[in-house]
Amino acid sequence: MTAQDSFLDLLIETLQALDRPVRGQFLQRFFKSIAQVELPEAVTLDLWEQILLRRQELSENLGKPISLKTAIVDVLASTNFLRTPVLMEYEELKKLQVNAATDALTGLYNRRLFEEYFAKELTRAKRYNQHMALVMMDLHKFKEVNDRFGHLQGDQALQLAAATLRKTLRTSDYAFRIGGDEFALLLLQCDPEQASTLSRRLRANYESAIAPLKFDVPLALDFGVSIYPEDGENKESLIRVADERLYELKNANRVASASSRVIPIETPTVREAAQTPTPVMSMAAAAASAAAAKSGAERRKWERVSLVGTRAYAVLHDNTEKTARVLDLSYGGVALQFDPGEEAPQSFHAVLHVPILPPVRVSLKKTYVHSADETGTRIGCAFVS
Repeated sequence: MTAQDSFLDLLIETLQALDRPVRGQFLQRFFKSIAQVELPEAVTLDLWEQILLRRQELSENLGKPISLKTAIVDVLASTNFLRTPVLMEYEELKKLQVNAATDALTGLYNRRLFEEYFAKELTRAKRYNQHMALVMMDLHKFKEVNDRFGHLQGDQALQLAAATLRKTLRTSDYAFRIGGDEFALLLLQCDPEQASTLSRRLRANYESAIAPLKFDVPLALDFGVSIYPEDGENKESLIRVADERLYELKNANRVASASSRVIPIETPTVREAAQTPTPVMSMAAAAASAAAAKSGAERRKWERVSLVGTRAYAVLHDNTEKTARVLDLSYGGVALQFDPGEEAPQSFHAVLHVPILPPVRVSLKKTYVHSADETGTRIGCAFVS
């Protein structure tokens, strides 16, 4: 047997180890390389089966083993696909095999394999009554990195994320790049506590990995976790729950960012605040801008994160301790809801309790009061230093 024949026999073993969709993508490129023809994946899969069958038939008819090369030429010639036969080198074969299953930039498995492995591992978890965790991840503020530092730096941030996943995950886990800055993890035999711990470790490790790049952007790995069977028993429900929890974490990060920035109070008018060229408005101006937007005088300048429906609340500290619901939060301040008949002092301290975040102590100044109804009174407050 020649070295060329040995190589082609190795091809049979390699393809047997691949799942059908990946095998079809590989064969599509393989036949293009050896015969210079563009064929649909379904056709290439059918051709490959014909070649293996033809090799068996020729070997039985002649009473001796026939090389795969002979069967390939015979089938391609009979189907008029053989035009410019070129035999591939082994390294090129391995490169095609890798490209069919991985993302070129990060080296992680691609979205196609995510769909395939997710279905396979979910079936396995059901069969053996085991936990399985799905983690959906993306890069917080990634677009800002691309816009400010360029796509080469953005690519480096993605590659560092992939490297962090490879270094931190267990050998039994899978990591995929499923979109621009989106990643997915399949954690096998992993319960909720283990999945959350591993996700937090990934986030911390990534923060350390990107620190040397000195981005002036809070780039981070945001994540949402869902667990089979607690959060769903099919792919769609598990993805939906993980996506919802990813969005909740993003909201919480924006709340933390808004509540942690405190700058000195200034007293510009709404018109002056709108004309200021600095990217950071004073908090008093932001509160005035929000109030003016309510009356249609000016478009809101800062995004408001709604916390209605959550357990967010504030503990007020003046002479006595009161509690109030946190309705929403923005860069400039916070909106609180007091029980009917209760009032807030003009200035006071409070501790904000927001889901996912630790308590945050803030100083507040009352800026507006909306008329009370049966649910209570809405009071807007600006952050002060």
